[in-house]
Amino acid sequence: MLVCQCNIITQKELDAQVRAMLDEDPWQLIVPAKVYHAMAKRGRCCGCFPNVVETIIRVTEDYHSHAQEGEASVVTHLDRVRALREKFGSKFNERRPKGHRAA
Repeated sequence: MLVCQCNIITQKELDAQVRAMLDEDPWQLIVPAKVYHAMAKRGRCCGCFPNVVETIIRVTEDYHSHAQEGEASVVTHLDRVRALREKFGSKFNERRPKGHRAA
């Protein structure tokens, strides 16, 4: 599946890059800009960043659940990140209210 149309980045490539970053340091803070920099890309329209954040959370959760190290703290932290995402990130998409979609 295509995640970023501007840079032609697929879900598989994104998953692999996040896993590679977690292999380097499992407890680093991974953000979309850091992932794009590691892939030698840059965010252009940045419309894909919310999906990239969800992918980072999913891959990080899977990575740590398979490692079985500190699983409770990881899940608690990721739940807090999800709550913040729901609170602040889903009100507007591209600075438009949810009901404002032409297509």
